[in-house]
Amino acid sequence: MIRHADPQYGPGARNRLAGTTDPTERGAHAALESFYYSLNNRDADALRGNWSTHSLAQLNNPLGGILRGGDAIAGLYATIFTGSVRVEVTFGDVVEYIGDGHAVFAGRETGTYTVAGSAAVPLHIRTSRYFRYEDGHWRQFHHHGSIDDPHALAAYQAAIQGA
Repeated sequence: MIRHADPQYGPGARNRLAGTTDPTERGAHAALESFYYSLNNRDADALRGNWSTHSLAQLNNPLGGILRGGDAIAGLYATIFTGSVRVEVTFGDVVEYIGDGHAVFAGRETGTYTVAGSAAVPLHIRTSRYFRYEDGHWRQFHHHGSIDDPHALAAYQAAIQGA
């Protein structure tokens, strides 16, 4: 199934990891919402429960470059979660590609980041997330995010690296 949807998973997202055992698209949506819960609430345990432990699970984003393996991915997010930068984003304008045992969600993350209580800086990321149903749960297996504006990208990278 391919469709345009607008789930708007953001700061109000819920931890629905328990629902990821559902092998249907409802379980895939639970995994997607749980990721945004973990990101917006800086919940490293929920984030770790969302990602595949497979050595070829892959994160391609403006902060970590290309990372492979659930442990490396969780490590990057743990560093971000414990730093002084606070990120809040909402995922929307989504196109869903859902089939038996796999789901891709491609859309936009919009939000802000703040450094140690400073003024909020707008954040706009094109993103796609791939989930696989494995070992009785939907798990995130791949993420790709891009920031198109080179100045915004450099400022975001500097903020995270300096945190």
